Amino acid sequence: MTAPLIEARGLGKRYPVVGARGDRIAALWHLLRGRPPGREVEVLAGIDLRIARGESMAVIGENGAGKSTLLKLLTGTLTPSSGSVSRHGRIGALLELGAGFHPEHSGRDNVRLAAAIHGLSGVALAEKLPEIEAFAGIGRYFDEPVKHYSSGMVVRLGFAVIAATRPDLLITDEVLAVGDERFQKKCIRWIDGYLADGGTLLLVSHSLYHVRKLCRRALWLHEGRIAAEGEAHAVAQAYEAWLEARERSEEPAAAATGRPEFHVATLALAGTDAGGALAAGTTLVVEAGLRGPPGERPHLLVGLVRADGTPVYGVSSEMDGVALAADPAGPGAWRARLCFPALALLPGRYRVRAHAMDPEALRLFDTVEREFTVRGEARELGLVRLPHHWEAP
Repeated sequence: MTAPLIEARGLGKRYPVVGARGDRIAALWHLLRGRPPGREVEVLAGIDLRIARGESMAVIGENGAGKSTLLKLLTGTLTPSSGSVSRHGRIGALLELGAGFHPEHSGRDNVRLAAAIHGLSGVALAEKLPEIEAFAGIGRYFDEPVKHYSSGMVVRLGFAVIAATRPDLLITDEVLAVGDERFQKKCIRWIDGYLADGGTLLLVSHSLYHVRKLCRRALWLHEGRIAAEGEAHAVAQAYEAWLEARERSEEPAAAATGRPEFHVATLALAGTDAGGALAAGTTLVVEAGLRGPPGERPHLLVGLVRADGTPVYGVSSEMDGVALAADPAGPGAWRARLCFPALALLPGRYRVRAHAMDPEALRLFDTVEREFTVRGEARELGLVRLPHHWEAP
């Protein structure tokens, strides 16, 4: 069996607590005496990770989850507090902006130094230098001191070196979030080609678009531990759903002042299983019961949104010229049934939002939500599957 390019076992990292007065002196005193710090904070714990040649993996999670610390441990920039890391092959890392570049030296001189560190020097470097200069695309600044560069120009220079040296494993931390859109597209095209040629990628990004596009696998870190690991789409969906649930739990609770004049009394999703899921391409039925003053027929507005809150589609009974049916439950009770045949949503987590509106459909009085999941596999991007076909040019 071929050895992985990088493997971590039981990886952990702890730092001494130095927030209060005297903590730094106490930590130094323990260090000089060869003892562990008196107080420590655990940043990472129990991380097992294996990246084989040709794989593409993303590391996702909120700020402070330990993503950047993990990359520094994997590249050897930091020493683990527990566990071990084994590395095989050439590793190219783009971590912190400006890391490895001397601010007083020109971009050209820094490229020569960085390329030499990556094993490229002499004739090979002379051949690659024009390619690096063209890829960076920073013009006359290539011969200016790096201290005059913007953050985007520093990333351009660093990525140009990586592109020229083509390491066995590329590890990068959010570099695609810096710089202009044109250069980001150039980087993505290069990474696509790099992966197609058998390259290996470990990417940290808050952009789930880049995660889904570039990576086959994903690792979700939460508070320094692995929350989920597996196929990139599935892990990204789980992370999105968790973010949305957290946002909803943090919203201030509305004061209990009674139900609005028009309100959604019941909301159910027919066509879903006991877990609130249905297969992609099947029928979703929204069944709603509304209440209002007797004799005043309300309207219903239904919206579909992704788990992260992105709107997908919305329609109301007033738009379609539909009158809600009277409910036998009594005066002021109304019923509605909205069908979405052959649901075109791509697999993922979604919510149905039902809004009660007045008879003129001018005011929105109440909102009730229900979550559901669309099952299936898809490599398309976006929210919906649009009918299409390819034709010979």
